[in-house]
Amino acid sequence: MQDTVTIRSESWDAPDGAALRTAQRVELDARYGCDDHEPGSAPTAADVATFLVARDGSGTALGCGGLRLLDAGCADRKCKAEIKRMYVAPTARGTGVATAVLRALEDAARTLGVTELVLETGTAQPDAIRFYEREGYRRIENFGAYLGSAISVCYGRTL
Repeated sequence: MQDTVTIRSESWDAPDGAALRTAQRVELDARYGCDDHEPGSAPTAADVATFLVARDGSGTALGCGGLRLLDAGCADRKCKAEIKRMYVAPTARGTGVATAVLRALEDAARTLGVTELVLETGTAQPDAIRFYEREGYRRIENFGAYLGSAISVCYGRTL
């Protein structure tokens, strides 16, 4: 991993996180050839329980990821959350930043009482598919807004 990477919770609306999400959107639009590649509602500040940003020692934002709770409450300790907007800048790929962000999201999920994480990636993202499988996520049936989507690939992990 790059030297002195820090990962902290930040506001969904903060400029660096917004810039990372915009870069992700541009990349996905190019991969899928359109801007209509996400079934369901886009995440917002109102429904993302945690949003993390990874930065290098000089403060440059390298990657991000968020958690959207899928259950009304986590009191029964059987709560599910979806990983949203997991992204690492191309210049930081292969350095361990993605794994660090994913582990930080898992830790944040545990703190929220989440016991299962799920996520969606796409068929035009073989790098993401390999990453999640390498990190212990298992292929699951498409869920929620992704049911019936020919370009969605869903994964899950019990914490």
